[in-house]
Amino acid sequence: MTEQRATRALGGDGTREQRAVPKATFRSYYGRPVLKPPVWEWLIPAYLFTGGLSAGCAELAAGADLTGRPTLRAATRLGALGSLAASMYLLVADLGRPARFHHMLRVAKPSSPMSVGTWILVAYGPGAGAAAVAEVLPRRLRRTLLGRIIRKAARPAGLSAAAVAPAVASYTAVLLSHTAVPAWKEAHRMLPFVFTGSAAASGGGFGMVCAPVSEAGPARRLAVGGAVVELVVSRELERRLGLIGEAYRTGKAHRLRAWSEYLTLGGALGTVFARRSRAVAAVSGLALLAGSALQRFGVFEAGVESTRDPKYVVVPQRERLDRGEPA
Repeated sequence: MTEQRATRALGGDGTREQRAVPKATFRSYYGRPVLKPPVWEWLIPAYLFTGGLSAGCAELAAGADLTGRPTLRAATRLGALGSLAASMYLLVADLGRPARFHHMLRVAKPSSPMSVGTWILVAYGPGAGAAAVAEVLPRRLRRTLLGRIIRKAARPAGLSAAAVAPAVASYTAVLLSHTAVPAWKEAHRMLPFVFTGSAAASGGGFGMVCAPVSEAGPARRLAVGGAVVELVVSRELERRLGLIGEAYRTGKAHRLRAWSEYLTLGGALGTVFARRSRAVAAVSGLALLAGSALQRFGVFEAGVESTRDPKYVVVPQRERLDRGEPA
């Protein structure tokens, strides 16, 4: 009782001065954002999706090649190259000038996610391209010496692309988390797993759409595994982020991610019936592709929203300072 009176006499927090005003709360000048919102447009989340799809297709194509599934192999090899080309187009379109991508090849900076990502694409692209070219060779060219060389090189090229594919699927998450955007930066531990699972689900969905049911077994298994990883880690991400998780649970980001969950879960459940029905396989595959795309757009919108409200910037910094960590 004596200690309580002494504490009240000291001001309630151990100081010798009585508080004249309540403890200050954060606010920004005129309520304006502390950070500038990202200037990126829809091209960037589309680029994130197509890059992940290419990686998922490359993994599936290598497995189809090793297990003797020619239709699935051809479809996913072409899908890997086509989505990679789309991804590069979207990236260059956002950069504004193709020369800017070329300039990034002048140096290699291990400390820069953008530089590392550029070189990952350089390592991945030739293998994916060579494997896809082998699938579209005209018959008359296949019998020539050049045709035989290309077809023999297709397997090692496809395997090399598959070896780099996990990095292609996840490096974009690392790129986002190295920005100052709170919803991306605070999710740096889990965002790569969300993107990698989403890439696997989309690659499996693509294989289910393009391959006959008899060959699509690996595609169904990849789709289910990727969907489970994406859904579980995505929910865990929202839970662990605390206050910043609101950016994922509210507004446009929440709507996009909710639809992503419905479509991904529906597509994964559809694989049970896709073993017998080509139509169900196609619908399930399209649902997985749409769910993967919406996941990227949802994450993008969450990042934009987290820069608009000052609390997502100030509160986590104060909490880190209170714990004695760098802001």
